[in-house]
Amino acid sequence: MADISVKVNGMTFPNPFVLGSGPPGTNAKVINRSFDLGWGGIVCKTVSLDNSKVHNTVPRYARLKSRTDKTVIGFENIELISDRPFEAWLDDLASCKQKHPDKILIASVMEEYNKDAWCEIIERTQETGVDAFELNFSCPHGLPERKMGMAMGENPDIVGEVTGWCMEVSKIPVWAKMTPNITNITVPARAALDAGAHGISAINTILSVCGINLKTLRPMPTVEGYTVPGGYSGQAVKPIALRHVMELARMFPDVPVSGMGGVETAADAAEFILLGSSTVQVCTGAMLRGYELIEELCTGLSDFLDKHDFSSVEDCIGHSLPYFTTHADLVDRQRTAKRANAGRANRDNMWKGNIAAETKQLAADE
Repeated sequence: MADISVKVNGMTFPNPFVLGSGPPGTNAKVINRSFDLGWGGIVCKTVSLDNSKVHNTVPRYARLKSRTDKTVIGFENIELISDRPFEAWLDDLASCKQKHPDKILIASVMEEYNKDAWCEIIERTQETGVDAFELNFSCPHGLPERKMGMAMGENPDIVGEVTGWCMEVSKIPVWAKMTPNITNITVPARAALDAGAHGISAINTILSVCGINLKTLRPMPTVEGYTVPGGYSGQAVKPIALRHVMELARMFPDVPVSGMGGVETAADAAEFILLGSSTVQVCTGAMLRGYELIEELCTGLSDFLDKHDFSSVEDCIGHSLPYFTTHADLVDRQRTAKRANAGRANRDNMWKGNIAAETKQLAADE
């Protein structure tokens, strides 16, 4: 059987499947249960220093369903980062690492545009024993007035500056999580890497309006008759996520990418790995299908690697990247192929003509 473990920034993941930051990692209970089920790593729900500024609403989710069988193909949320006290998170992270010392626990953190706040959250969180940080520069909704999330991540200068603050005090690997709500995702990624980040996570959710309730004529999810654009996830975003991951992996071939966006099956994960992902994060897929999905993901990925004669996940990473090129090159390749095909056809016709002539001559000689 193929080896499905991966080593990233010195961290050994038993498998490349990581529960992405969000409801699947909202407290110690669910984190510990997920580790017990076999997830290779977990990114906790994003935490900040002052939870008193975080106020979630109800409802905060909207679903886009297939027109045929009504399955959920897209998922919008306007949920904010964790509203639990920072001190409670410190206790949870420490207890999770104590119970699962060999598992990879990554802390997702977000703060305002303030060096002291970023340095404090890094210093205090790493004391819990977490293995790495994921800097949330990408949440597309909520708290823009505090210049947090995407409001920070869409500005490469700020991304570089804040990453630099974190690198001054972090003693463990740091990944920067990118927003897809930008023209060129490699620009803020380069800023983070130039400032010292060890890896990139991509993508966060896509800013969206899931739909309008045609009975009430109000946009969804509707809170007291009103709403805001939210983060779109689920299988419908996978093609967009794959494109961003491909661009990052081609631009930064030596940088580990943790890819995500619409992963629900082992086949989905294989596509991300083929396009350069070292690890694959799953969030909405686990919410819709259950955390037990990990067994199916591991078995399916192992079967895929065996089928294509890959001895390990690492042998598979980026395998499909060389097959991306320019449109002009595609035209040249097709023109060359047509000429080659025409040449073969001419040679075949000549051969057939020669055989026919020889056969005719043999018949005449007889």
